[in-house]
Amino acid sequence: MPIPSAARKTAFALTALTGSLALLTACTGQSSSGATDDASADTTINFWHAWSAPSEVKAVNALIAGFEKAHPNIHVNVVGNMTDDKMNQALRTGGDKAPDVISSFTTNSVGKFCDSGALVDLNPFFKKSGIDPETTFPKPMNEYTQFEGNRCSVPLLGDAYGLYYNKTAFKKAGIAGPPKTWSEFESDAKKLTIAQGDSYKQLGFMPDYHGWETTTEHYLGQFSPTYFDSQGKSNVAKDPAFEKSFTLQKDLVDQLGGYKKLETFRATLGDEWGPKHPFQTGQVAMQLDGEWRLGMALDAKPNFDIGVAPMPVPDDQAAQYGKGYITGTIAGVAATSKKQNAAWEFVKYISTDTDAVVDFSNAIHNVPSTLAALKSPKLKYDPRFKTFLDIAANPDSTTAPASVNGGVYLVTIQQLGYDYESGKVTDLKAGLKQAAAQIDTDIAQAK
Repeated sequence: MPIPSAARKTAFALTALTGSLALLTACTGQSSSGATDDASADTTINFWHAWSAPSEVKAVNALIAGFEKAHPNIHVNVVGNMTDDKMNQALRTGGDKAPDVISSFTTNSVGKFCDSGALVDLNPFFKKSGIDPETTFPKPMNEYTQFEGNRCSVPLLGDAYGLYYNKTAFKKAGIAGPPKTWSEFESDAKKLTIAQGDSYKQLGFMPDYHGWETTTEHYLGQFSPTYFDSQGKSNVAKDPAFEKSFTLQKDLVDQLGGYKKLETFRATLGDEWGPKHPFQTGQVAMQLDGEWRLGMALDAKPNFDIGVAPMPVPDDQAAQYGKGYITGTIAGVAATSKKQNAAWEFVKYISTDTDAVVDFSNAIHNVPSTLAALKSPKLKYDPRFKTFLDIAANPDSTTAPASVNGGVYLVTIQQLGYDYESGKVTDLKAGLKQAAAQIDTDIAQAK
């Protein structure tokens, strides 16, 4: 995956999202049940998306060309490299030049998109087309594209998180294969760590939440937490998965030298998106990361063999080894659009047509977003990439649920992670209760 798309995965994108979502207000456009345009008539729809890298733009244009060939009466006017801020503003104001269909990199925006009515509920369209989303999309993708029964978006390719490991370093350390449980993971991380003075020649794993993709929600994907209870209240202080995840991560931080030593070392390491990424240079032997890292790591031509496996799971969930955290790109139909039926034909094609999804996946090296595409013999990939296909198809894989105020609750959880691993917060139970209260307050204020 080219850097511009991969960069959207960083946790602090959530903070920027919070501001952009404030632009969305209750939509005054028509609802999905009010779509009256004739999708068989000659028409043009506007499609706004965020891709910008040349290879990605080429892939999007090929996707559109495939749709226009299948639907010669519907023409697609495409506008690329659009930020969420610009899309949100256009969804709010509408007009002839506004998008009929949008595609966003930010799954955390789904709750606000659905709650505000900026995007239409696609359930009636799925029903009309005879498509069952629950049997079409992988479970986590099916979950993160809806909010409180409103399916206002569809998955458009996805990202799966797994464990990259230095097979050469594993062999030198006498480790036969990738760890499957957390206790094995901690043991291997220590075996793979080679001290050099007050620092490290090689670190087994960088556990800090400020590390590369080691965010709280990515870790929590292996613990299968329930973020909210049936009443929509934060479950952070009640579900033991949260306490366990924080505790095991902090223990790993302490086992590998402590927060201060790790952060001092991290400050000397390369950028996440450059060729000097510490996994690619061999300075860190294991890395939690998304499927795009494989291509980036191979392009860096490391002097070791790269292995890919699912992230380890807690010891008491050993039977669920193979799951992982899932996120991805979404697409939806604007409520202000007067061409919703034609827009739906486009959304249906790009999100459910197996060959279209497979071709798009092959072109930009993201995980396919339908169960059929995940099994397609037309997929082209490095054999190691199959790990991510399996994670995406695994029914035990998880995601972070949609919320009315986007990813604000994830920022609160992440901040607790920073404070706990650094020692600023020493009473974890109290910290979890405080975080839960903050999450509930933020959500109440957003309604």
